[in-house]
Amino acid sequence: MSKQIEKKTQTGTLDARNTLNDLTGREWVYFLNSIELIEGEPYLLTGDKLNDLSEEQWTADQSPLIDTFYPTSGENSHAHHIRKKHPSPKPPQLMKRLIEFFTKINGWVLDPFVGVGGTLLGCSMAGRHGVGVDLSQEYLDLYEKAAENLNLEPQTVYQGDSRRLDNIFNRENYQFDLVLTDPPYGDMLSRKRTGERKKRTGDDSPTPFTSDEDDLGNMGADQFYEALKSVIAQSMEFLKVKGYVVVFCKDLQPTAEHHNLIHADVVNALTGIPNLRFRGYKIWYDKSLKLYPFGYPYAYVSNQLHQFILIFRKES
Repeated sequence: MSKQIEKKTQTGTLDARNTLNDLTGREWVYFLNSIELIEGEPYLLTGDKLNDLSEEQWTADQSPLIDTFYPTSGENSHAHHIRKKHPSPKPPQLMKRLIEFFTKINGWVLDPFVGVGGTLLGCSMAGRHGVGVDLSQEYLDLYEKAAENLNLEPQTVYQGDSRRLDNIFNRENYQFDLVLTDPPYGDMLSRKRTGERKKRTGDDSPTPFTSDEDDLGNMGADQFYEALKSVIAQSMEFLKVKGYVVVFCKDLQPTAEHHNLIHADVVNALTGIPNLRFRGYKIWYDKSLKLYPFGYPYAYVSNQLHQFILIFRKES
C-alpha cells in the first residue's frame, strides 16, 4: 500500500495514517526520547570524606539526570503565583506538550485529579477540550482564577470524588482521547518534610492536599493503590479504544523497609486493570527545583528532582 501524505509543514510531512496527533515523523521521533533536552544549560557533572568534592560539586553530582526549566515567577510562569497554593502543581507548558502528542486538535482530555488545573490550562493552550474533577472546590476556584489571569477560556470542572465518576457526569456525554493526571500519592505529603521545603523554610510540618478523609492523599499505601486503580479503571470506561492514560509519579528516598520506587508500584497496580497495557515512560527533570548536598560529606543521598511520566494504552 502506498504511503499517503496529508500535507507538508515546515518540519516535515503529515501522514494521513496518523490518527493519534498532528505531529510530523520528525516531531514524533523526537518525542519518543525518554529524556528531552528542551531549554537551559545542563549541570556540569564531576566526579567524599568519601571523596574530594566541594559542597557545590557534591550537590551537582547528585542530579539524577539532565533537564527542563519552567519559570515559577514572572510573565512566563503561567500564573504559578496562583497555582502554587497546591502542594504539587504541574506546569501547563509541560501538560501542553503531552496533550499535543497524545491527542489531535479539538480532542478531549480527562483529569480525574485536576487540582489547580495544569492539565486544563494545557488543554486551552493546545486547542483541546478538557474536563477536570477534584474533591477540593478551593483548588477548582484557583484554577478558574489562573485561567482568567492567563486570558484562557475556562474548561469544564466538577467537584466530587473521582472514585464515583458515574455519579459526577453522564457517560453518554463524553468520550475521551486521553486521561492525563497527577494523583495525590497516599499519605506521602502528610509526612514530615525532609527535602527542599525544610531546607528552604526550616518548616518540616506536613502539607496534605486536603483534610478530607476521602482524599487519596490521606490514605495509607495499600488503600491508596486500590483507590487509584479504581479511579483509572472508571476513567477508562470514558476513554476510547487505543486512547492513552498518562500518570505522573515521583519516587521517594529508599528506606530499610521499602525501596520506595513508587513508579514501579503504580505500574503494578494499574496493569491489573483489564485491557490497560503499560507502554513505557518518560522522565521529567524539573530544574526549577534546587539541588541540596544531602548526606554531604559522608554518604550518597539522591536529589529526587525527576518524576516519571507513566504511559499506558487502552486496548480493545
